[in-house]
Amino acid sequence: MKRFYFITDDLDRLANVHQDLQSNGLTEPQIHVLSQDDSGVKRRKLNDVEAVLRKDVVQSMERGALIGLGASILTLAVSYYSGATAAVGWTPFVFLAIVLLGFITWEGGLLGIQEPHHDFKRFNQALASGRHLLIIDIDGRQQNILERITAHYPELEFSGTGSAAPNWFISMRNKWRNFVEVMP
Repeated sequence: MKRFYFITDDLDRLANVHQDLQSNGLTEPQIHVLSQDDSGVKRRKLNDVEAVLRKDVVQSMERGALIGLGASILTLAVSYYSGATAAVGWTPFVFLAIVLLGFITWEGGLLGIQEPHHDFKRFNQALASGRHLLIIDIDGRQQNILERITAHYPELEFSGTGSAAPNWFISMRNKWRNFVEVMP
């Protein structure tokens, strides 16, 4: 899967692009809009980027977990080689290692919530000036569809590519959406 970014000034035209993409086989989880005009995005029933994904929480938590794991291993190693485990046993040090892992992971998430998502930092200036970012995740078979549709919208400014959500994740989101729509 590959992610394509397009910037535009007009949410109404973006709604038309969104509709054209869906009518040509792309699904809702493949198309997202990032904008500071959240009410405009909602009013046009566009699929916005979830609040937690606008921030760098996930990557910062992963970094925090790795640092926490290192701190936990260091704690257990120091307690073992200092002879403290022979005196009082492993239990307090294992609990300390677990607390360190959890706390440092949590702190990593708190640091990440203060930063924009690393994939979206390059678009901060455009978003701050009132423009909107269209994010499309496609696989190789859908490349022609994307090229054909975006050719009809010259106001869409191609702004680069990136790594997309995995195909299995989009498939799960589609199945979940179908399940929810069937439920009474």
